[in-house]
Amino acid sequence: MTPLLRVRGLTRRYGDGCPACAGDGPAETSRCPRCGTVTACRDVSFDLDPGEVLGVMGESGSGKSTLVRLLHLEQPAAAGEVRLHRSVAAGRYPDLFAEGAPYSENLLALSSFQRRRVQSGLMGIVHQNPNLGLRMAVSSGGNVAERLLEAEWRSIAAMRRRAAELFERTEIPVERLDEPPRNFSGGMQQRVQIAKALASGPALLLLDEMTTGLDLSVQARVLDLVRALQAELGLAMLVVSHDLGVVTHLCHRTLVMRHGRVVEAGLTDQVVQDPQHPYTQLLVSSQL
Repeated sequence: MTPLLRVRGLTRRYGDGCPACAGDGPAETSRCPRCGTVTACRDVSFDLDPGEVLGVMGESGSGKSTLVRLLHLEQPAAAGEVRLHRSVAAGRYPDLFAEGAPYSENLLALSSFQRRRVQSGLMGIVHQNPNLGLRMAVSSGGNVAERLLEAEWRSIAAMRRRAAELFERTEIPVERLDEPPRNFSGGMQQRVQIAKALASGPALLLLDEMTTGLDLSVQARVLDLVRALQAELGLAMLVVSHDLGVVTHLCHRTLVMRHGRVVEAGLTDQVVQDPQHPYTQLLVSSQL
């Protein structure tokens, strides 16, 4: 199968860096002992196939959320490439492709205008904190419409119909379309985020710790919803979580990150049932 997304050598540093942390750098920490630079992602590479759900596990500070922000083109990278396959992007944004090239230009090197177009048209994101993904004082339907406006929709009636359709799919009562998300429970706010993320028909959905802080029963309903939507729409997803249950419930393959590096990768069942790296063994045993 031809990968939908190709990521190669993705690296992000906070600090100026020095010879001690350049190259391989220290393996047991993400912070350089000489200059204090933090390498939040170091040489991360992977492919994501169409319709595949890829999990990213690791403790706080392992680099998971930095990886999501890089993939969503929110932050600059020190090095690396992120490319989408022609089949999912060329129809909307032919200017991203050299003639005959199977993959787009490096998305990390795009202009700010091009990055915003890709974010709004080809990617969706659901944040751990709904305040990062929603405007709480604007109606829930207005939040979805805002996403559609970014994707160059112009008909108010069409945007309202699309919002109502997405509310039905995400199991939000359509009669609450004009209510602001601040009136909703945490689980319902996450559903509004999911509806907003799906609005423009993205090729890739990024889920960053979306169930953290929710009650267990609410977590289960949100996870079941995401799983059903993924099966229905055939979406490719990247799911970031420190929760083994979330990863095993949703993900076909899993990467394990520590100190900004991928220390183990494989089929989720294999990673969970027969972890090879000592850090993965510790993560799994601590949650069983």
